Parts: sequence; C-alpha cells; structure tokens
Amino acid sequence: MFKMKQLLAILFTGILSFSLGAHAEIKLIKTTDGSEFKITDPKAFGDTKKKDNVKTKAEIEFLKTGKNIYVGDAKAEKRGKKRFGYWSCTQCHGPTAKGQVGPGLVGPTFKYPKDITNQGMLETIWFGTNGGMGGKGYGVMAADDGMTVDELLKTIAWVRTQGSQGISGNEDENMKKFLKN
Repeated sequence: MFKMKQLLAILFTGILSFSLGAHAEIKLIKTTDGSEFKITDPKAFGDTKKKDNVKTKAEIEFLKTGKNIYVGDAKAEKRGKKRFGYWSCTQCHGPTAKGQVGPGLVGPTFKYPKDITNQGMLETIWFGTNGGMGGKGYGVMAADDGMTVDELLKTIAWVRTQGSQGISGNEDENMKKFLKN
C-alpha cells in the first residue's frame, strides 16, 4: 500500500511538473551583460500592420519555445527584408546581411555564437551589443519606438534566407545546450 501511494505521488508530481513546464516561457538573456530580461510592454507585441498589440501566433510560439515559425514563410520573409531596410540594418550589415562595417549575420560563424539560434539573435538585436550596435527592441531605442517581437522575428527569418549554410535558427535543443557550455 505504501509503495502504491509513493508511486501515485511521484506520478502526480511528474504530471504536474510537465503541465506547468509546458507553459513556461523561454529565458531571454542580454548579449551586453548576460542579465535576464523580459519583454512586458504590450506595445512590443502584435502585427505592426494591424497595430493591435495582440501577440501573434509567431510571438506566442517563440516566447514559449524559441522557435521562429516565420522561417520558411515567404510572405513573412519578404516583410522581414523590408524591415531590415527600414531599420537601417543595411548600413552596417550590408544589403544581404553578410557584413559591411558591422559583422555578417548569416553564419556559419557569428560574432556572438548564440546568434546561430533565433532566440540568440533576437536577444542580441533587442538590447544591442557592447560592440557598438544599439538595441532595436521596442522601448529600448526610445521610450515609444523600436521593433516589435513580431517584426523582429520576420526580419530574422529573412536574414536566415541569406545564408547558404542551411542555418534556420530553429535547430534542436542540443545546439542551445552546446552554446551555453
């Protein structure tokens, strides 16, 4: 009887942990100083064309898993290319994101190794770097300006199309673990 209660308690704890973990969000880390950050301003979310500040499906998926569902979506990538030009990314990274004054963003080597993942690239772009690039995330550039998570995901998706190494940024969890070591 005692073993049955132990087994049920372990099973219940496992199910509870799994269900709670399934809703956990990714942990975002600043490239500048390694501290954690959260994106909480409602204006940082939503489709910029709708201006509704409602999290898109892509934002929800990204914040939960770090996966960018816009990679491979031609319409989103086309929009990302426009955003890349609009935010003057071309001035430093060149028109194809392969580098100019600033480093290339397409790999296979990256100035910041974590940028091989979409989560790492968003972290780097959102708050900027110590190497001269200011943050582009909403509320970072100026109190009421900057890229939303959705448009940044589209921009990252377009950047991924410029590389010939087949890096999607959505590679498995083993890559993330490797980068943390």
